[in-house]
Amino acid sequence: MVRRFVERGLALASADGIRLLGLLLALVGSGLGFVLLADEILEQETQGFDEAVVRALRRAEDPSLPIGPDWLRQAALDVTALGGAPVLALITLAVCGFLALVRHYRSMLLVAGSTLGGAVLNAVLKAFFARPRPTVVPHLAEAYAPSFPSGHAMLSAIVYLTLGAMLAQLIERRRLKAYVLGVAVLLSFLVGLTRVFLGVHYLTDVLGGWMAGLAWALFTALLVRAVKRRSPALREEVRTGADEPEHTPSAGS
Repeated sequence: MVRRFVERGLALASADGIRLLGLLLALVGSGLGFVLLADEILEQETQGFDEAVVRALRRAEDPSLPIGPDWLRQAALDVTALGGAPVLALITLAVCGFLALVRHYRSMLLVAGSTLGGAVLNAVLKAFFARPRPTVVPHLAEAYAPSFPSGHAMLSAIVYLTLGAMLAQLIERRRLKAYVLGVAVLLSFLVGLTRVFLGVHYLTDVLGGWMAGLAWALFTALLVRAVKRRSPALREEVRTGADEPEHTPSAGS
């Protein structure tokens, strides 16, 4: 029996180690990809390609009109709002409110910290690179901040992937876990595409936003993993899911 217990423990440790290695490799890959892309943008190596992509999404006879049916423009505006600051803030506040109601205060702080930290990082990166917005076509949506990296792409990746990963921890079946994470990735993907379609970002802005957002979400996941190892209370929050933590009655009650 002891041998079987030891073998099972080693198997679990091995699987856990593989997951950790996968997270670290993905973090390094996305971070390195962002650095390489940013270097190309600073040297303006991608400018010709970026402008060609933006022009290709407009009608040749009138660059102020996007390609495709008339309803596609409104659909793009609706989808791009899913990556805007107001919508992401409301989603984050709603999730944090729910976590507070079920007394998962540590999880609430992790969600809030991940979102706020990602927003600060995006603002710092935009100020550092200070890339101008596309000017080769008229914008179909309002845009004010510098262009690289795309805030919509980056912050939607952070929020949706963080929440998707949190929800996936509460699900046992792998197929459902994959579905939840797939939806999170799809939402961020669609938001990023709409930014290029609306002419307010270059494609490389969106690629940079996705990579930076993924890197931040992975960093948060590794941080949560480390905190869980040292915090029995956080492990209990993850274990109980949406249920309120159990309170052990005192001896005098």
